[in-house]
Amino acid sequence: MQNGKDHMHVFGRPAGIQNGHSHVATYVSSSPPMSPGSSPRLRSGRSLGRSSRDTKVKYGSPGVKARQGATFLQKLTLLLLHFFFRRHRVLLLIPFIYVSGMLLYMGGDISVDFPPFPGRHRPGSVYRSDQVFENLWPEMERADSSFYGVEFGTLNDAVGGSHGRQVLSVWEYPKDGGGFTPCLNSIKNDAGLPESNGYILVEANGGLNQQRSTICNAVAVAKLLNATLIIPHFHLNSVWKDPSRFGDIFDEEYFIESLSQQVRIMRELPKEVMARYENASMIYKISKVKAWSLPRFYLESALPELLKRGVIRFSPFANRLAYDGIPKKIQKLRCYTNFVALRFSQPIAEMGDTVVKRMKAKSASTNGNYVSIHLRFEEDMVAFSQCVYKGDQEEKTQLDNAREKSWRGKFNRTGRVNLSPEDIRRDGKCPMTPVEVGMMLRGMGFRNSTPIFLAAGNIYKGEESMEPLRRMFPLLQTKETLLSTEELKRFKGFSSRLAAIDYTVCLYSEVFVTTQGGNFPQILMGHRRFLNKGHSKTINPDKRRLVRLLDDPHIAWEVFRKNLEDMRRHSDFKGLQPRKALSVKKNAFYTVPPKASLYTFPAPECMCAEPTNTGNSEMPEEVGASQA
Repeated sequence: MQNGKDHMHVFGRPAGIQNGHSHVATYVSSSPPMSPGSSPRLRSGRSLGRSSRDTKVKYGSPGVKARQGATFLQKLTLLLLHFFFRRHRVLLLIPFIYVSGMLLYMGGDISVDFPPFPGRHRPGSVYRSDQVFENLWPEMERADSSFYGVEFGTLNDAVGGSHGRQVLSVWEYPKDGGGFTPCLNSIKNDAGLPESNGYILVEANGGLNQQRSTICNAVAVAKLLNATLIIPHFHLNSVWKDPSRFGDIFDEEYFIESLSQQVRIMRELPKEVMARYENASMIYKISKVKAWSLPRFYLESALPELLKRGVIRFSPFANRLAYDGIPKKIQKLRCYTNFVALRFSQPIAEMGDTVVKRMKAKSASTNGNYVSIHLRFEEDMVAFSQCVYKGDQEEKTQLDNAREKSWRGKFNRTGRVNLSPEDIRRDGKCPMTPVEVGMMLRGMGFRNSTPIFLAAGNIYKGEESMEPLRRMFPLLQTKETLLSTEELKRFKGFSSRLAAIDYTVCLYSEVFVTTQGGNFPQILMGHRRFLNKGHSKTINPDKRRLVRLLDDPHIAWEVFRKNLEDMRRHSDFKGLQPRKALSVKKNAFYTVPPKASLYTFPAPECMCAEPTNTGNSEMPEEVGASQA
């Protein structure tokens, strides 16, 4: 035992010998055990008082293989469990569970994004809706023959709703005495208008409803500056390509007369004023008007120039007046302009009424109730979104050409950063396809017998895209199917006038479905709130949640249906929501972008809680004269 060979380390002994079991030599480890052998004295001390059933074979003992090293995730899980369950620390989880439950109940998306595995996609990032439809279609057909689905009430048993109409199992709100009523009478109490400070000209760009909001803001600024407003000029948009003027779309005479107690409005500048300029573009332009500007900007920057020159112009003017930090009387004037003073011109109003009557006649089985859908799936919208659907070369070439034609290299500009199509889809920003809209409504409980009015332009891929939607809802109508070629002839080539007809039909539907956002649904939802006791009666889907549901081609009908019914109830709850104003800094000239538009949420500035609940002394405004 004097040399190194005889002085063997304990780790080098056969496992059986080092543990005192010389008769066991079936397994010899060439590596050390998980932990060094402990003292026999300590072992015997620990075993005192233990029964034979407490004796366990440990890893590292003879005949048992050593345990493989635990992964980092396993170690982390064990550590967290040990932390929370020791000394009642599990109570710390309660706030986290509560907040997570509330987010899920309110439709929140609290999923965590991890990089996808090679060859896999993140949920909701790839368009698979056509496959989902083929899977769910047999179940939809079976559902049509069952008692499942929403029911349309009769005129006698309906309570509330626009013009006595209601889909009984769709809208629960507003409950009795829980709605809002228009209250705009106070703006009519002015004794008279003071002498004008001058004239203002405004250029309205964009489509129909962007022009509409611009007009309302122009009236408000004219009131702030005590100026005479010249009827706004409509800019010819490169996308809309509609040369219509104000009087072609809106009732110009009614607009001027209905606002005469609040703002002076003229069709054009007086000749003696215009004689000082070669053309309107030579008139002094107020530059650097930032979006969401406050009254202070107009009073301190624009008013001195108006007093000095007698006439000024604003161009462009979209979103150039904030929604927050505005005097209440000015807010009411904006609502009055939008919901009362801006009536469509006689040709549009008459044609809109005709389409509404024919749509109600087609909906006789549901007592004249119908669902309207605003579908933005035209080629230019699909191209602008940069989303991918089929993903083949034909689609890529077609949409690349459409982008170049309408936006001339905007998407390939140096320094521009474009999101990936996958990220755009997961964020719920892709235009919904007709088949997606149909599946959504069927999942929410609308049967194939539901009358549908579709407000849309020329759908991308035409009938190929529309066929599944028509299969799900055979009673689908459009203005093209409800009007003759001769009736439509006078409106062809005028996109804003056609949009005005769609707006009218959607305004008086029992259910309105928005699919993509934009000015059309935002203004329309506010108008519907104005007419329906503060409730928008609108299905506004959670598209980030929807794309994840539509990612699974094998999703069960019951799972799909329950998720969509929950989404419908969430839209109902949100339909009665008043506007939440942002705080404004005292000396600010403009605000941050608003979270909610006054034209989408007219309450509480323009609508008061029902007098039966509040005892509000201001009488509600008669809205009978309010036409689209």
